Amino acid sequence: QERNSQNQVVVLYRIIDAVTDRQDGGLTWLSFLASSLLMMVSLFQSSQAAGVAVYWGQNGNEGSLADTCASGNYQFVNLAFLTSFGGGSTPVLNLAGHCDPGAGNCTSLSVEINDCQNQNIKVLLSLGGAVGNQSLTSADDARQVATYLWNNFLGGQSRSRPLGHAVLDGIDFSIESGTGLYWDNLARALSGFSSQKKVYLSAAPQCPFPDADLSTAISTGAEAPFWARTRGSPGVAELGLDPQTPGSSPGPHRLG
Repeated sequence: QERNSQNQVVVLYRIIDAVTDRQDGGLTWLSFLASSLLMMVSLFQSSQAAGVAVYWGQNGNEGSLADTCASGNYQFVNLAFLTSFGGGSTPVLNLAGHCDPGAGNCTSLSVEINDCQNQNIKVLLSLGGAVGNQSLTSADDARQVATYLWNNFLGGQSRSRPLGHAVLDGIDFSIESGTGLYWDNLARALSGFSSQKKVYLSAAPQCPFPDADLSTAISTGAEAPFWARTRGSPGVAELGLDPQTPGSSPGPHRLG
């Protein structure tokens, strides 16, 4: 684990070197990004965190959830995505071609989720994505969404659990739209359920840091770890980061 952390720091220092070698004044934000990444690695080290995350659910060529977990490559799998929620709207789970929540056949994933967890892999539900309606209208709305997530995906009870009886380990925030308001209230409300069963929270902020949508949620301290987003973020190509990971969906990967 210590060696993995050291390797990540070396990689990030190489990123900083690549940035500082460029004399283009327009790349100032890249220097800030690199220093922010180092800060996040420091946070990971202090919490003795280690692992790699993958987003599963939006790539028809990524194989089954069971295959993803059996690869041995990941310690976290984020099911992507719950694309719409909040404001009194009906939440929408979108797992692309893997299953149809409306038809009720996503409950078959329960067995695969349990298998992943039996391999010590944390399985989280990711909120957001590039499409859909993700917005919270008030602190009370955030609490209602938290209660919905607890009862339908986490340790609560509901007659209409989209993924069946499996109990997910937590919630990931991959918000790419909305007002940026009340995510801190949602994070706190979800964290409050940990008194009944531990709820893991994570976030995938955009590379320009702090993230316009998630900065308030991250500031609560309830969300850890962070994933370094390599998709949908300007400037990633300039850093020489590969947004594709063989055998997985494009997406953030944990640095700690």
